[in-house]
Formats: sequence, structure tokens, C-alpha cells
Amino acid sequence: MIRSLRIQNYAIIDNLEIDFRDGLTAVTGETGAGKSIILGALSLILGERIDSKLFKDNEAKCVVEAEFDISSYRLTTFFNENELEYDGDSCIIRREVQPNGKSRAFVNDSPTSLAVLKILSDRLIDIHSQHQNLLLSDSDYQLKVLDWLIEDTSVLQNYKQSFGRYKQIRNELNKLRQDEKQARSDEEFLRFQYTQLSDAKLISGEQEELEEELKELSHVEEIKRGLYKTEYLLSGDEVGLLPALKEAVNTLQEVVRVFPKLEETAQRMESCYIELADISSDCISHSERIEYDPARIEWINDRLNVIYSLQQKHHLKSVDELIALRQEMEEKLDAIDNFDQTIAELTLRMESALKDTMRCAEILRIERTKQADVLTQFIVNQVKQLAIPNIRFEVRFIEREEPAEQGIDEVEYLFAANKNAPLLPVVDTASGGEISRIMLCVKALIAGSTSLPTIIFDEIDTGVSGEVADMMGNIMREMGRNMQVITITHLPQIAAKGQSHFKVYKYDTENATQTTIVPLNDEERVMEIARMLSGSSLTDAAIENAKQLLNSH
Repeated sequence: MIRSLRIQNYAIIDNLEIDFRDGLTAVTGETGAGKSIILGALSLILGERIDSKLFKDNEAKCVVEAEFDISSYRLTTFFNENELEYDGDSCIIRREVQPNGKSRAFVNDSPTSLAVLKILSDRLIDIHSQHQNLLLSDSDYQLKVLDWLIEDTSVLQNYKQSFGRYKQIRNELNKLRQDEKQARSDEEFLRFQYTQLSDAKLISGEQEELEEELKELSHVEEIKRGLYKTEYLLSGDEVGLLPALKEAVNTLQEVVRVFPKLEETAQRMESCYIELADISSDCISHSERIEYDPARIEWINDRLNVIYSLQQKHHLKSVDELIALRQEMEEKLDAIDNFDQTIAELTLRMESALKDTMRCAEILRIERTKQADVLTQFIVNQVKQLAIPNIRFEVRFIEREEPAEQGIDEVEYLFAANKNAPLLPVVDTASGGEISRIMLCVKALIAGSTSLPTIIFDEIDTGVSGEVADMMGNIMREMGRNMQVITITHLPQIAAKGQSHFKVYKYDTENATQTTIVPLNDEERVMEIARMLSGSSLTDAAIENAKQLLNSH
């Protein structure tokens, strides 16, 4: 329920605070007093957009803030999923709109998007205006009404879970069949490509090794010439470095005998000699190993051409990528070979899931049929008292060809207001006033069956009076036993039913006209209802009548 509402800088509202109460609250005021302005401001909490022309002060921001009691709405999961602060009891929604039209929304001081705000506010408050009566012609809404009346919520939940499994398997099967169709058309070309890759017998890392070997074989003479020259410069008798270095080693070793301090230097010199001698040996070894081999060069070129051709064909850059592609093709071909078996297995699973879904759907239909009888009886009994004495109402079930998210049923509300008139869909035969009365009765019934949000009736009583108005007020008062109901009304019969009463009025200041709303005490209520009965000129009879209306509850 909504606990309080604060409005700042909206239309002709400068600063306004309202504290709401449980049960049925009546809101009255003369035409043009600003009741619609308050609803317009409240719509910002519902995530609606604002026209900057409605700013009272074009230099200041507009702020609308509402506090809700959410203890009975089970919103823990919603708050956690949307990373909003949550204490399980209170929720404060604030909307701030700058003069340039930019707005920000907050839930318990956590910034949030308008999309999240709309979802949350829809679960907290329901503004029922004339256009919402159109819901009664919506088949999905008609079905939801029956579902709201089912006490055992697991019936619908079990169906949805079962249908979800069936839908998932069905989608998998449809995708598999599409994949099979596409794969069959591509199979011949895929096998050709796979055979090419398979016949190539590719080995990870071979490209780099072959390219290095080809480079070596292509420069055999150059390599040999360099190795021979290096070996000659190290070991040659005339210019060789090693003979001279060997002599230097021997000389230092002789000196060490008499000058031990040079022992480390002598060892270093000997190490240099050994290292260079080893290098010389390596040069000889490599020179003897490397031979020009035109047959090997031709084979390597042929092998690399195969690799390069496959890479270019498949737009890949390495042998490893080609190997990965070959494995992928192999898996696709295995899948093609196993399509029939996989499809058969998945078909059996789908048939089993469908059977379970239909079983749950039948249970759901039985419950819906029971609630359709409850709804029918309630609507007929209530609407008869709302000046439609010959009403006939019926819920017609239409079986779907395939199960859907809502079940295997579609429903249609049929209505006739007059004797011997044919039963026709509500949308085709009921007038606006008749639909309003039916909708009021529908919401009155479901109010006792589920945690409905706060409902605001915006002049739902338009076009009625007398006993009908009195009965509508009784229905709203009864709804107020299970939920918070706020009704904006011009009828004294309905206003008198409220457990609390607010009056909206305008007043002038030096510079502007303001709208405000105030709670009425018992004496003020008498005077307000008397005004509604007799107009601006209050009479003793109107005052006495007002007292009787208030005391009748």
C-alpha cells in the first residue's frame, strides 16, 4: 500500500504531502480542483514521461516521491536481481525531472531505470481509469483473472514448468531438423573439404620446421663457405687463432709455477681455448652434415604448397588452425551420420514432455473451470445490484490446437444485459458503463484472492447515481477490507463509504493559483458530502442527508 506521497513543482502544485491510510479512501473536490493533476504527478512514479510545460517553476526540478508498504508483496527476488536496496518492509520511489526534461529514478536511494521502475510500480499501484476497462476485452487478461482466483498456485506453476521443458525440447528438435536440412545440402562439399584436409595428414608445427629447413637447404653453399672460413681462422696453421692461443695457455701455466697469483688468469685463458676449439669442431661437424639435396628441396616445396593452398582456401594462417577445422568438420560429419538417431531420441523426449504438459494442462483447465463458475456467479449477483437486473454472463473455453504459455485454453467473456438477448463477447455488446461495472466486480472478486497492489479508481462511477452508486460504494468498501482502495469520486454515496476522506481544492495566492489536498475530520466530511449533495448553497436538508449517509456505515 502507498503510505505517503510528496509532490514538488508540478503544474499548480508548489509543495504537497499526503499521508494515506488503509482501507477505502475517498478523494473529492470540485471539477478542475486538481485531482487529475495529483494523478498525473503520481504517474511519474509509474515511469511515465513528463511534459516540461507542467513545471510550476521552469528554473527548478520537479520531484515526486512515494513511500510504499511492501511487506506482503514478496519482492526480495526482484530487488536482488535489480541490485536495489531492500529491507522487506518499506520502499521509497523517487523521480526527479530537470527543467531540460532529463530525469532520474531512485528506489530506496538506489538509481534505477524507467523500465525497472515501471515493472516495480505495476506491482505496487494500479490506477484504474476508463481506458483500463479495455483490458476486459483482452483474452489474456480474462484468462489471468481465472488464474488469480485459483488458490493452489502450484497448479499454474507446475504447468508453466512442464510447458517450459516441452518448449525447450521442441525448440531443440526444430533447430536440429533445420541443422540437418542445411547439413544435408552441404554434406557433399563438406566431405570433399574434409577429405582434402584429412589426406594432407597435417602435423602440428611442421610448417615452421619445413620453412626453416628449406631456408637452410637453399643456402647450402653460403653456409658451408662461412663454416670453412670460420674453422680456418680458428685452426689454420698459418693464421689460426687456436695454435697461438694454445701457446699462450702453455706460457701462462709456466708463469703460474713461479707466480701463483696468475692461476685464475691461466684458467680463464684455458677455458677460452677449450670453448673456441669446441666451436671449431662444431663448424666442421655442421659443414660435413649439410649437403645440397634438390630432391628434398622439391619435396619440401611441394609439401609447403599443399599447406599454403589449404590456408588460402580456408582463410587461415597456421597448420594448427587447419587441424582444428578438420576436427570441426569431422564432428559435423559425425553429427550428420547420427542425425536420425539424435532426432529419434529427441522426438521421444519431446513426446514425453508434451504428455506431461497436457496432463498439467488438464489439471489447470479443471481449476479454471471451477473458477469460471465462481466468477460467473459473482458477476451475475453483483452486477444485478448495479442496475442491470437481467444480466447473463458466461465464460466460454476454447481449446488451442497447441499448448501455449498460458495453457491449452483461450477464454472469452460473454455478456447480455437484456432478456432474450444473445450472449456475445463483452467487447461487442457491453456499453462503457456496463463494462465499468463488470470490471469493478472482477477486481472486487480477485481482491480477496491475491495480493493486489493499491488500486486507485479514477471516477469509475461516471454515469451512475442513486442505488447503483451506493452499491458500487459498498463493493469498493468491501475491497478495502483486503487491500488499499482510493476512489476519486463526484458521488456522495460513494464518498460516504470511505474510512478516510481527502478533499482537493484550489486557492489563490498573490502570485499564483495552488492545488492542495487535505484530510477531512468528521465534521468536515459532513459539510463536504452535503456540498456534493446540494452544491455550493448548503441546506439543512443536505447536511442532515450527509449525516445519514455517513452514519449508515
